Amino acid sequence: MTEQPAPASPSLPEVVVVGAASRDVVDDDPRGWRLGGGVSYSALAVARLGLPTRAVIGVDREASTASELDLLREAGVDDHLVPLERGPVFVNIERPEGRLQLCHSPSDPIPTSAVPEAWRDAKGWLLAPVARELPADWADAPPPDAIVALGWQGLLRELTAGEEVGHVRPGPDPVVARADLAGLSRDDVDRGVEIGDLTGFLRDAATLVVTQGDRGGLVARRIYGVLRLRHYPAVRSHHPVDATGAGDVFLAALAAARIEPRLVGGRLAAGYDLLMAAAAASLVLEGSGMLGVPDRAAVRARMAEAGGGWTVERTGAPGVDASPEPPSGGLSEEPGPSTPALGG
Repeated sequence: MTEQPAPASPSLPEVVVVGAASRDVVDDDPRGWRLGGGVSYSALAVARLGLPTRAVIGVDREASTASELDLLREAGVDDHLVPLERGPVFVNIERPEGRLQLCHSPSDPIPTSAVPEAWRDAKGWLLAPVARELPADWADAPPPDAIVALGWQGLLRELTAGEEVGHVRPGPDPVVARADLAGLSRDDVDRGVEIGDLTGFLRDAATLVVTQGDRGGLVARRIYGVLRLRHYPAVRSHHPVDATGAGDVFLAALAAARIEPRLVGGRLAAGYDLLMAAAAASLVLEGSGMLGVPDRAAVRARMAEAGGGWTVERTGAPGVDASPEPPSGGLSEEPGPSTPALGG
């Protein structure tokens, strides 16, 4: 009897990352700035985790020649640069009470027509604005069956050249309503904004992650009108150097696991996607700028180091259901034991 070949593993999904690259003013670079922005950190993180990555990157004249773009290309990112007359420029000041961000320049918008035609059918999308450069019509750019992640904080910034970055109060937005996964920091919204208010702007059963630095963060989902919360702890960073990009890398890693569950052996319901994201975020703090973005081997090692005492806990609050969440049949369903783990 002729032995039948083993069935081929399904191909890896492509991920399209979109946003403007910011120039972050620093003292320790001869240019006076480093390349940053959600699109830069996110594309590099997704590519280093092993997924085919395409990036639509808005760049001003200076950013278009940045050496950091070579890091993306060396990691396998297929980039498409979109020239901007004005690109975002920030000064980031880390303080015990939270980051102070100053705006040197806001950003021109990026049109949806900038996405190459061959990329439009991608099954994974990460919209990573940094300066409100993705207008409402980006909600219709991904195909209907795509998984869409959004760095929501980039749509919530009031930007005036020469002034401190302010907060735009969250409200109805087509891009937010399209997201299956949205992330922001607690520092990105005013203290009076409640988690329940935020989830009200998302589609039913979409996931919201609110990061809280070394305190971990909250994961919220509203299912049939019932709000469900979980708390995840942070993964310890050994020698923090630069906090820039940690939230972007966290969301990118979480989105990668949601788009391709084999990255965590299919164990989404057990919280391994959050563990991978927290591990990746802890590592990026240990390098300057994009040099800190880890590869998959480093993330695996940090996950193993943290895994013993790392748990995701249900959280109860008035009006919140903390009972176990039923399988959704979608992103939160845990596949059977035959699901391969890309991480080995």
